[in-house]
Amino acid sequence: MPKAPLGDRIDQGRGLKPADLVLKGGRVFDLITGDLVETDVAICGDTIVGVFGNYAGRREIDVSGRVLVPGFIDTHLHVESSLVTPHEFDRCVTPRGVTTAICDPHEIANVCGMTGIRYFLESASQLVMDLRVQLSSCVPSTHMETTGARLSAADLVPFMDHPKVIGLAEFMNYPGVLMKDAGCLEKLEAFRGRHIDGHAPLLRGNDLNGYISAGIRTEHEATSYDEGLEKLRKGMRVLIREGSVSKDLHALAGLLTERFAPYLCLCTDDRNPLDIGEHGHLDYMIRTAIELGAPPLAVYRAASLSAAEAFGLKDRGLIAPGKRADIAVIDSLEGCHASLVLAGGVVADDSAFAARATTEPVARRSVKAPRVEAGDFRTGGNRVETPVIGILPGKIITEHLTFDIAPQDGDKKPDLPRDLVKIAVIERHGVNGNRATGFVKGFGLQRGAIGSTVCHDHHNIAVVGADYGDMALAANRLMEIEGGFVVVEGGRVLAELPLPVAGLMSLAPFEAVREELVRLRAAARSLGVVLEEPFLQLAFLALPVIPHLKITDMGMVDVDRFEVMP
Repeated sequence: MPKAPLGDRIDQGRGLKPADLVLKGGRVFDLITGDLVETDVAICGDTIVGVFGNYAGRREIDVSGRVLVPGFIDTHLHVESSLVTPHEFDRCVTPRGVTTAICDPHEIANVCGMTGIRYFLESASQLVMDLRVQLSSCVPSTHMETTGARLSAADLVPFMDHPKVIGLAEFMNYPGVLMKDAGCLEKLEAFRGRHIDGHAPLLRGNDLNGYISAGIRTEHEATSYDEGLEKLRKGMRVLIREGSVSKDLHALAGLLTERFAPYLCLCTDDRNPLDIGEHGHLDYMIRTAIELGAPPLAVYRAASLSAAEAFGLKDRGLIAPGKRADIAVIDSLEGCHASLVLAGGVVADDSAFAARATTEPVARRSVKAPRVEAGDFRTGGNRVETPVIGILPGKIITEHLTFDIAPQDGDKKPDLPRDLVKIAVIERHGVNGNRATGFVKGFGLQRGAIGSTVCHDHHNIAVVGADYGDMALAANRLMEIEGGFVVVEGGRVLAELPLPVAGLMSLAPFEAVREELVRLRAAARSLGVVLEEPFLQLAFLALPVIPHLKITDMGMVDVDRFEVMP
């Protein structure tokens, strides 16, 4: 929606001229007082110009019996984790009330560098929602993985003043910050005084003080009330997260009080279309937080006004004159089911989505790994004592376990009675052909294999399996379909989802992706998998900035020591 002349905004706000659009008969949830007030809402172009009164409009929409709240702001997410393009993500979540999303495209950037970030910036200018971009700070996230690109401060600085850019995205390499790594400091210096997003799981005490002192303002990795409270007390805005794997809302819901709400925001980080379809997006977080006892005023502030303030978006977050016309019309504060959504004054309906321009996808045919055979998944070594990644369902933090696994014929084999199955990461960017194997506990896998090129953040091929032949088939099939997800048993592909855009995103509508995820989840369960979301859980097992034990193409990573294990 184009910006209207100031004179029109003034006259329409005063009621001297009919407003471009008036929402009539609803009740506005006033985030300043906490009152529900019956009032018309007048809109001129993309801007709210009138509330707490009666207005006439050239177009009027009856919203009687409904509640009007400011559009929701997802303060940290990776669109790539929705497994669809930015345009499909827009169509998927905007009708649920999400009118602003702040994304970090570091998934695609790890595959194709600035080409991926430019793709997001161009796409962002075409959407119904307002998609803002944080420039990816850690590509790669550490020195302990192989990626398809490396981004320096010099690569990012030319884009810092782009109208869709807010600042520097989550600084995942917190050990690099604390150790004053030259590359880390160069990026932090370049963005000094601008918004810098954080990522510091379990970081506490003086180390947290040092990290925040580098200029980092927001953070979404708190997983306990005490951790969240410490970060709040030290001046960080805490982004409460509820993704498909990382589910922190229950642990942090106690922080959602009217006292703390000005410093809290909501985010999803990584959420796929299946979870969005079954449960919801930020609307699900809002419903759940209220069910857990959080005051509605605190929850809706965190979902909009507090988020806008935290990221310097002063033009939104309230239904008030002069603010961007981002409005969700919902059934009730507790229900939070949207029947009408306006984003910048545009009704988010099929005609609005159909009218968008589109951007040509990038990073096709990006899976360049050599073919593998069953024997490539053997794990050698003479030591019986073996490190094992322990999955914590609903968390991306893992346990560093140790089991005795005796070599047989020079190989440590899967031990299914103890739920010890093989995990492998295969470099797929055509850089060095690295392969690493290890063990993981928590999948419940009894046969077959599952594989993925969604493998944070380097997005190499990750495979978990009980059978080496099936692991090889899974890895090779991922190369053939340009990346994605695959489930294999007995030499046969049971289900797959091609993700040809950088091996991360589908070109299909989100509804079709959702249907394929249902099939994939069912196929994984047929192999004995007990995890609700096995594919994204698998992806996070390869992220070496999340404690405590992970695996990359370079080997098993002791995150606490920040080193590849010998």
